[in-house]
Amino acid sequence: MPMTKDLRYRKAFWLALGMAFLIFLPFIIYDGGYFIYYGDFNVQQIPFYKLAHESVRSGNVFWSFYTDLGANFIGSYSFYLLFSPFFWLTLPFPTSWLPFLMAPLLMLKTACAALTAYLYLERFVRDRDFALLGSILYAFSGWMFFNIFFNHFHDVAVFFPLLLLGVEKLVTEHKRGFFTLMVALNAMVNYWFFVGEVVFVVLYVFVRMTDKDWGMTLKTFCRLALEAVMGVGLVAAVLLPSVLALLGNPRTGVDDLLTGWNFWIYWQDQNREAILQSIFFPPEWPARLNFFPDSGGAWSSRSAWLPLVGASGALAYCFSRKNDWLKKMLGISLLMALVPGLNSLFILLNHSYYARWFYMPILLMALATARALEESAADNSYMMRGLKWSLIISVTFIVMCGLTPQVKDGKLVFGLESNPKMLWIYAVIVLTCLLYMTLLISRLRGHQKFKKLLLGGVCVVCLSFGVFYLANGKNGRTQSQFIINNAINGREVISLPDDGVSFSRIDFYDSLDNMGMYWHRPTIQAFHSIVPPSIMEFYPTVGVKRDVGSRPEADYFALRPLLSVRWLFIESGKENQNPMPGYTFHSEQLGYNVYENQHFLPMGFAYSEYILRDQLEDISEKQRSNVMLRYLVLEDEEAAARYSDIMSQGEPTFPIDASYDAMANDAADRREMCCYDFTHDNRGFTARSNLQQDTLMFFSVPYDAGWTATVNGNPVRIEKVNVGFMGVRVPAGEAVIRFEYFTPGLREGLWISGGFLVLFGLYLWWCRKEARETSRALDIQRSLFLGEAVHLTWEEYLKQYRNKGSRQDALQKALEQAGLTQEEFHFTPEDSPPETAEHPSDRPSS
Repeated sequence: MPMTKDLRYRKAFWLALGMAFLIFLPFIIYDGGYFIYYGDFNVQQIPFYKLAHESVRSGNVFWSFYTDLGANFIGSYSFYLLFSPFFWLTLPFPTSWLPFLMAPLLMLKTACAALTAYLYLERFVRDRDFALLGSILYAFSGWMFFNIFFNHFHDVAVFFPLLLLGVEKLVTEHKRGFFTLMVALNAMVNYWFFVGEVVFVVLYVFVRMTDKDWGMTLKTFCRLALEAVMGVGLVAAVLLPSVLALLGNPRTGVDDLLTGWNFWIYWQDQNREAILQSIFFPPEWPARLNFFPDSGGAWSSRSAWLPLVGASGALAYCFSRKNDWLKKMLGISLLMALVPGLNSLFILLNHSYYARWFYMPILLMALATARALEESAADNSYMMRGLKWSLIISVTFIVMCGLTPQVKDGKLVFGLESNPKMLWIYAVIVLTCLLYMTLLISRLRGHQKFKKLLLGGVCVVCLSFGVFYLANGKNGRTQSQFIINNAINGREVISLPDDGVSFSRIDFYDSLDNMGMYWHRPTIQAFHSIVPPSIMEFYPTVGVKRDVGSRPEADYFALRPLLSVRWLFIESGKENQNPMPGYTFHSEQLGYNVYENQHFLPMGFAYSEYILRDQLEDISEKQRSNVMLRYLVLEDEEAAARYSDIMSQGEPTFPIDASYDAMANDAADRREMCCYDFTHDNRGFTARSNLQQDTLMFFSVPYDAGWTATVNGNPVRIEKVNVGFMGVRVPAGEAVIRFEYFTPGLREGLWISGGFLVLFGLYLWWCRKEARETSRALDIQRSLFLGEAVHLTWEEYLKQYRNKGSRQDALQKALEQAGLTQEEFHFTPEDSPPETAEHPSDRPSS
């Protein structure tokens, strides 16, 4: 008995879940219940989940003191995980469980990706077993394996098929509201990927419209646009704070746009070839490029491989079609991937190369493959042409990358790849898959075991390659144990005295990124792409590179007291144990030598002199942090005028004295004008001072529009000082300084979302009313269809109804064409149709 639709979509979910479980299980056992991978997974994905989980559960959802020097929590984590339903699923569990949940979450995401892909694919095939096959190809594609490294990318792959499904339902079934919800869901899960999805969906709609049988009308197109706008409006509370958090970030500025010849030609010599290779071969590991080692694109998610079938199904489908919308979409997607400027449309024309949008055409490749394999049951030549060309192209890449001669170190060698062993392993994988597919298509097409052997082959390749890929991507046992013992569990082991100091930052020499985040301690060493623009402004000003991470070098010793760094950690096994001047050994903990900064300055200290930003520009970058410890930097003359009564303008003497002794003296001067207490909470921080004179108090907390401040209960102006931080005027004597933070755009976004929610409710009410009218009109048409004098077809009547806009007008027009009056027909719109009438939905569709 054929399997029902329901059992198939359930099978897609459970089959994918079971396969993912088998892939991850050996590594979970190996790591004692954890899943430790490598690179960004270890230093971003795990600590980000832990930090966000603890923040949400504790209500600390506005400002994070544990993200770099401090960050807008919503703005920094909405890209990574904050509004993902998968993250929400973790909230009932204790934070200590999060590292154990990383692998189960990846399994669940894989299963959900198979489920949503099936719901989209099954609309386009007659035999839904091939939709099941396509869903597995999508869920275990090369893109999905590659992005285990960035596991939050899986979230967008899960929900994207529902976006295309919403388009199809609205156009072909006139399903109201579903597309709106899918737009809202995808925009909420990840706003940055949503930009690329908008580009792809717009292309999809216009290309799909070339199919005359699709049923797109002007009215439906307008409804589609309206629902898209409503979907975006519904999640304004998510989008607006996220967008505002990005404004001013240099990675999104004009200087970062793709321009000139780079718009048309990839500046990496081998990138086009690498893009094509990624379609026919399994994914390489992030940062370990092999076939084309000089192509760039490490960490770019460049992979479009489908397990077992590769590109053969998509090629077979395209070869057999002339004027087909799916063929056009695949062709346009390939063109956009090969042209830098078109590729960059998916990332707002950013100059960095990313292929993180490939999951979108991969879904269509899975569809083309499913349809090609379905057709091959009747004609094996259908797939054989695709397999032949896949073999030719694959062998070409193998010969080109593996057998081309070159001279290295004065010796003639063969091969252009960086790792010959891995290239030939990949060659064996691809050629074996093509051989299996060829034998299966040529000898067993039409056989009752054909579909089982096909699905079984896909499952075997997914499982075997998945284990192989993860095994080669993982670090060794020693590294896994270091992350488990020192990073994940280190928070409970590290013990540092506070000595009445409630806040200080820690520092590391060449250690694991985001160790401070693991330990839940403020730190100046951070690996995080989305932080306040003021941080991105400050670090380059003082000569420290700031792209995706903050990693100030040790020779910036004056920067440490400026940023309230008290503790320095150096792995005890490192030969170089030379801390910066002014540090003394404290203890050894968790394999680290811990040093204390003797020139530590508590958070919140004041100056007696200032200089202007223009004066700072005249000083070399390397010495600016030294100068900032001596003088407070104000932005302009207007700011200086506001504080001229309490501070005098300084004149730095050249050459600048950037010696250790000068730094020690400046730090001592600042210590005389410090706050004696500083504590932070879920809404901001409170500081207390008791100084001899009015002053401008400096806090090394990034300047952000969401901050407001009071001193002794009175609102005060927050001044931008020291190129990216905050300062407030504080009177002499006892003073209580209170800063509170509320996410910029959140309040306005909530109002906008609320307004669109009301609009969406009204829209659904109107659609329901319209649906009742449509239902009544269908009953009328059903009755009219029984009359021998009426020769209108089902499609023509619906067209008249849509064009006229009301059942009464449509009825009148139908009767006119039939040459009848309503009285002659003895039927009114209020009459009930005959019970024996055939319902139009029971008739076969065109």
